[in-house]
Amino acid sequence: MTSAAAETENSAKRIQIYRAGDAPLLTSDRVEDNTTAPGIADRFAELGRAGFGEGHQIKRVFSAPGFTLTYVWFKSGFPLPRHTHNADCLYYIIAGELTFGTETLRANDGFFVPADVAYTYTPGPAGVEVLEFRATNRFDIRFLAASPSFWSRALETISAERAGWATQPRPQDLPGPRAG
Repeated sequence: MTSAAAETENSAKRIQIYRAGDAPLLTSDRVEDNTTAPGIADRFAELGRAGFGEGHQIKRVFSAPGFTLTYVWFKSGFPLPRHTHNADCLYYIIAGELTFGTETLRANDGFFVPADVAYTYTPGPAGVEVLEFRATNRFDIRFLAASPSFWSRALETISAERAGWATQPRPQDLPGPRAG
């Protein structure tokens, strides 16, 4: 057994503690963008200039061989584009609410998305905080070509919500139902 393999095996066999304050923002070292649809990069650049990044926070809370726990906070109305991941993903709502298709899900609800199945959801009026559980420590994201109307609506949403996003509290900091 190589020393790297032994180290991986040993780290998987011990208890590991993680703290929310130590969680780094999710970076491309753990998520690979495999988007190949033409024009998507240009559309994201346009959303970025409009303030897209101010409407969400994503942190890698924990990662070990074969497992990832990610914290996601999407602020009110955040325009999450339809996308896929190459790994199964289980979502648990900590606080706030989201609309998934015709369903409204709230704190303590959740949903499962199999690998390579396209999905999106819309955060509720106070936003939503979710935990994402994956049985891998490396996964990709593939944004799918959306209609021109999606990108126009996304820009309108960012324009309408951006000022409020700056001071919007996390849903778990508001009075009301929370996970627990």
